[in-house]
Amino acid sequence: MQNQEPTISLRPETYEELLAYARMLKLPPEVIVEQALGAFFAEVSRQMGEKNPLDDNARTNLSYDEFWDGVDIE
Repeated sequence: MQNQEPTISLRPETYEELLAYARMLKLPPEVIVEQALGAFFAEVSRQMGEKNPLDDNARTNLSYDEFWDGVDIE
């Protein structure tokens, strides 16, 4: 059995735009795709790493009173 590289399908419009940018920038299309995916992955990782206070509030099943029960603030 032969190892095959995975294939990725692009819409024809996207492929044509990729080739146009490759010509303008004088870069192989593969380089543009790698750079674009690198930027996408970095942005998604950054977003996933940020704490969202709304998400933190959604993680508890305690009411406000249950959460603060027994806490004395002076």
